[in-house]
Amino acid sequence: MTNSFNARATLTVGNRQYEIFRLAALAAAGLDPNRLPFALRILLENLLRTEDGLNVSADDIRCLAQWSPRATPDNEIAFTPARVLLQDFTGVPVVVDLAAMRDAMAALGGDPNRINPLQPVELVIDHSVQVDAYGSEAALLINSTFEFERNRERYAFLRWGQLAFKNFKVVPPETGIVHQVNLEYLARVVFTNDGAGEGGLPQAYPDTLVGTDSHTTMINGLGVLGWGVGGIEAEAAMLGQPVSMLIPQVVGFRLEGALPEGTTATDLVLTVTEMLRQKGVVGKFVEFYGPGLPALPIADRATIANMAPEYGATCGIFPVDAETLRYLRFTGRDEEQVALVEAYCKEQGLFHTAESAEAEYSDTLVLDLSTVLPSIAGPKRPHDRVLLSEAKQSFESALQMIINPGGIKNPRQQVERFVSEGGGQTATTPEQVEVKLPSAVCVALENGEYELDHGAVVIAAITSCTNTSNPSVMVGAGLLAKKAVELGLNTQPWVKTSMPLARK
Repeated sequence: MTNSFNARATLTVGNRQYEIFRLAALAAAGLDPNRLPFALRILLENLLRTEDGLNVSADDIRCLAQWSPRATPDNEIAFTPARVLLQDFTGVPVVVDLAAMRDAMAALGGDPNRINPLQPVELVIDHSVQVDAYGSEAALLINSTFEFERNRERYAFLRWGQLAFKNFKVVPPETGIVHQVNLEYLARVVFTNDGAGEGGLPQAYPDTLVGTDSHTTMINGLGVLGWGVGGIEAEAAMLGQPVSMLIPQVVGFRLEGALPEGTTATDLVLTVTEMLRQKGVVGKFVEFYGPGLPALPIADRATIANMAPEYGATCGIFPVDAETLRYLRFTGRDEEQVALVEAYCKEQGLFHTAESAEAEYSDTLVLDLSTVLPSIAGPKRPHDRVLLSEAKQSFESALQMIINPGGIKNPRQQVERFVSEGGGQTATTPEQVEVKLPSAVCVALENGEYELDHGAVVIAAITSCTNTSNPSVMVGAGLLAKKAVELGLNTQPWVKTSMPLARK
């Protein structure tokens, strides 16, 4: 590898030494990485470390270091993620391709065992479960049994892949949602590659990834840069090919104050999403900063980062700070890893404190967290926000649009206007065009027959990884349900209830 800026150095943490590529070394070339947003510093380190004169040149590094916040993106760089994250729906075809490559190698007389991912790959089985049974204590057992019966061949194939390929790990079913497993277990924040440095030293560098799920961005809440890509891009990255990308614009989102009592991370993320959709951040990075960061736990940050696809950004990243270290300890990461994260990030200017200077951004927004109000998503799209106080009115309006999908709010008025403005003598009368749909239907269930009208709730499910990522939101939902039962409310027999296993 080329080292045009003499960035290679050694970092000592405890009794271990690591090879790193220092961002501060760019100062000798008159470049100042400290003015860059956190996310671009991660990309800059990536280029320094992977400079080879072919995919990454000294000019690429210089171009990124001299990033102009307002410039239209037109400079391309090659980003090499530290790892690739798959879920089972999109991951199985990837393993099939690897197996096909081994068959081709054997047919050519070569050694098929040489076909392996070049970058670490982690596949989490979480997309295969269906809700057949519900509303009983045996539901989890029944649904899990069906899951293994339906997917036995696929699971056996993935088990073979885990044993056959190097650099490939599989997280088994019933462990948790892929993004939650990534957040609580797989993410390193600072990655290490044993023996990759000069003289056999382990290399240390920021944990980065691409994943085959749009909500891969949830890991941005932990200060890990990553986003969702298509299967072909993920497979290319797995085989050591860099991801080609334009140097993006970065929108800074300044957070101030603290959330008031009674509001949740869901209220916050709906507010943030609404603001960012109004601003327009498609194809851009969003980076959160400001004095409000310490008041946000990692769970809340992950909730906001998870919704990046809904507000249109490539990623929605938070910097590494003291809360990151607290979370790593809380989730059982060993102390040696936590010490490495702290030492590395501080050495590289990637550790955020109250004294950290603000970076330069392409544009900025400001949100006072104390102004966030209780909200719900919907009524149709998950990224739309409705104030809780306006929920009834919003629901009734949405219901009318479903009943009258043509969008005519008042057919009678429309016809009357047509006639009054000189419409044809044989015009249809208002009475003839009124929308008339059956008002109710009879539904037969095992325990009886029930009549359902428009607007009846038939599914009550917590399935979004946005919500299941946040323990406080999940506990809040449980407490709300508990109090509802205590007050005499019960689930109607026609309502299908479900909640996923976010993590074990």
